[in-house]
Amino acid sequence: MIHSMTAYARHEVKNDWGNAIWEIRSVNQRYLETFIRLPEQFRAIETVIRERLRKQLQRGKVEVFLKYNANPAAVGQLQINETLAKQLIEKANWIRTHGAESNINPIEIMRWPGVMEVEEADIDTIQTDILNGFDKVLSDFKDARGSEGENLKEMIEQRLTGVLEQKAIIEQHLPEIMAWQKERIVNRFEEINLELDEGRLEQEMIYLAQKTDVAEELDRLTSHVNETQKIMKKGGACGRRLDFMMQEFNRESNTLASKSINADITKAAVELKVLIEQMREQIQNIE
Repeated sequence: MIHSMTAYARHEVKNDWGNAIWEIRSVNQRYLETFIRLPEQFRAIETVIRERLRKQLQRGKVEVFLKYNANPAAVGQLQINETLAKQLIEKANWIRTHGAESNINPIEIMRWPGVMEVEEADIDTIQTDILNGFDKVLSDFKDARGSEGENLKEMIEQRLTGVLEQKAIIEQHLPEIMAWQKERIVNRFEEINLELDEGRLEQEMIYLAQKTDVAEELDRLTSHVNETQKIMKKGGACGRRLDFMMQEFNRESNTLASKSINADITKAAVELKVLIEQMREQIQNIE
């Protein structure tokens, strides 16, 4: 299967601790480039996510987003750090016994960093749930890329069929083109009142045939079509190989256009260029 580099997926994770929403989107890129945006409390899993992306994807600019909403009802009751609070009270009493005015305010003691603690949900459990959710959204994301890749493959195969049709048109016109060219040479010699023997005519026709022979280019077109189909059938990260094949197609179509001595062949060569460019544009989206 071939995969597109353009796709989007979303997945929501729900549990007693709240909910988290994963989103992954990607666009074309020559290499794999990842951008990961996580809430601060989940920065520890960024390396894990980046590694999982690297193992599953080959190319594309990939953006990953996580939105986290904690469940207020899951927050535990207030806890007092009694040891720290006692130490603060003792020190405050010591200051007062040494002559300094000190009125111990319970609220101020409670505001001291670390005195009041809130029992939080187990962060390891939350991270495990969230990473499981990431695996699900990544799977959906790959499925979306695969589905879009199949659409691209179908469009490319249609253009490959068009290439073979244009090749057949050129082959169909070759005999009549040679007959037309022979008649043109004979008429030209008659116009200038030159006697044309069969040997001279044969030499002229051989020279013209060599100059305008496109059999090799047509054979290579067929070979390129077969190789492109073979690459797509194999699948995987084949975008670069397919892009190279488009360069080979362009080379043959340019040669055909340069050798054209007939409007029908010129038209077919132009149509080939259109089909090749359409394929090239679609291949830019393939991983």
